[in-house]
Amino acid sequence: MNNLNTYVGKLVEVGDFIRKYIVGLEDMVKLLLISILTNGHILIEGPAGTGKTVLARLFSQTIGGVFKRVQMTSDLLPQDLLGTYYFDLKRGEWVFREGPVFSNVLMVDELNRAPPRTQSALLEVMQERQVSIEGRTHRVPEPFLVIATQMPVGSEGTYPLTPVLIDRFAYSSRCDYPTPDAEAEIVRRANGIDELLTSGGVKQMLSPDEVVGLREVLKEVYTSDKILKYIVDLISTIRSYEEVLTGPSVRASIWLYRGSKALALLEGLNYVIPDHIKSLAKFVIPHRVSIKPEFRAEGIYPEALVERALKAVEVPKI
Repeated sequence: MNNLNTYVGKLVEVGDFIRKYIVGLEDMVKLLLISILTNGHILIEGPAGTGKTVLARLFSQTIGGVFKRVQMTSDLLPQDLLGTYYFDLKRGEWVFREGPVFSNVLMVDELNRAPPRTQSALLEVMQERQVSIEGRTHRVPEPFLVIATQMPVGSEGTYPLTPVLIDRFAYSSRCDYPTPDAEAEIVRRANGIDELLTSGGVKQMLSPDEVVGLREVLKEVYTSDKILKYIVDLISTIRSYEEVLTGPSVRASIWLYRGSKALALLEGLNYVIPDHIKSLAKFVIPHRVSIKPEFRAEGIYPEALVERALKAVEVPKI
């Protein structure tokens, strides 16, 4: 337990280190730490050029992991992601060539620019941490984290993500252009960050094995029955709203539960409080909720329903 607490401290240091270089993405830094602890994936919506890829590269280097990036296009095939078999003439046998998914941190840019067939190639590897090709199963490395970005819904040349794929993402976040002051600071730091990443000067603070071992400490974080009921009541309330076409799945409750334990741990607590649920709800629920067209036309979005539910559901006293 003491060793695990030491590793948690190192993970907190990872966050502090990243914040020295990354400006204006505080929510994303927090989600990265929570995701790596809970074995979840992150979906981000927002414009290009806001630092998401740099953040992912920096994070992967601090944990000594392999980072790979894929730019989705309309002609990308499933094997371009997963890998394929080819016949090696010298060896006289079929050999498997690994695709980009065989990494620790996989950055998938503009996921909704890929056709549905290619999008669906991610389903198995995100859920099972393995790929099945030609009847053979190949495990991907641990830890394995997918950080996917998508263009705003309705953008030209995009294919809507299916609810099944969206539900595979434990957390989601929206990012926007930085404020003028933050952008000025980003410009000042740009050269230093580029040199840091290309020179290999990022200090490795944790090993991939230590990151995997960190997940064991989540079992030590206490979650009361009142907190569990609060999570379920929150999700059930959102499902009951007349504006909802498709409500959050059971996975929403699961990831609120897991994520709140990770957040408590990062804050130095060994128990979950209602504020942890409130803090994570906006990252776990909205992308799992679809609004009926007539209400969407009136400007009602999932985020508003989450806020309404947080005010309506009774907060337990711990």
